[in-house]
Amino acid sequence: MNNMKRIITNILLIFICFLLQSTFSGMFRISNIMPNILLLLTAASGFMQGDRTGVFVGFICGFLLDIFSFEIVGFYALLYMFIGFLNGQFHNTFYPEDIKLPLILFSVSDLFYSLINYVVLFLLRSRFHFGFYFLNICLPELAYTIFIAILFYPALLLLEHFLFRVKEKKENA
Repeated sequence: MNNMKRIITNILLIFICFLLQSTFSGMFRISNIMPNILLLLTAASGFMQGDRTGVFVGFICGFLLDIFSFEIVGFYALLYMFIGFLNGQFHNTFYPEDIKLPLILFSVSDLFYSLINYVVLFLLRSRFHFGFYFLNICLPELAYTIFIAILFYPALLLLEHFLFRVKEKKENA
């Protein structure tokens, strides 16, 4: 029953973050740069709950992006699944009170996402302006995503603590 509650909570979080990222993108957009909230959720799910959850959340987040991006179907699902899996490898070294590891993982995940995006969506289409892409898209998006992560991460951590305490209470009862 508790696993079902966690799955439902993750699905609700995915849809809330997807709505924030897609519907309210105009409000969050600064100079055509937007934070990647779904990436934050995928990475956080991975290192907070493990690689299986990271892959699950990553697949759904990526699949939603695939459906609404009308580009290469399956590309974002695979990319987000991989990011969720990689972040899940840090589940055993994750300490909720230490924000350094999550910020590092968010940064590495966003850079990885941006570089793979560049290779698949730009480089393979003979657009070789990596310096321009890196300075004008990758770095500003990274900075903005990390800024949002500082605000977003404590809320996810509180939700995780709430779900974990509920699980502990039921196991001890």
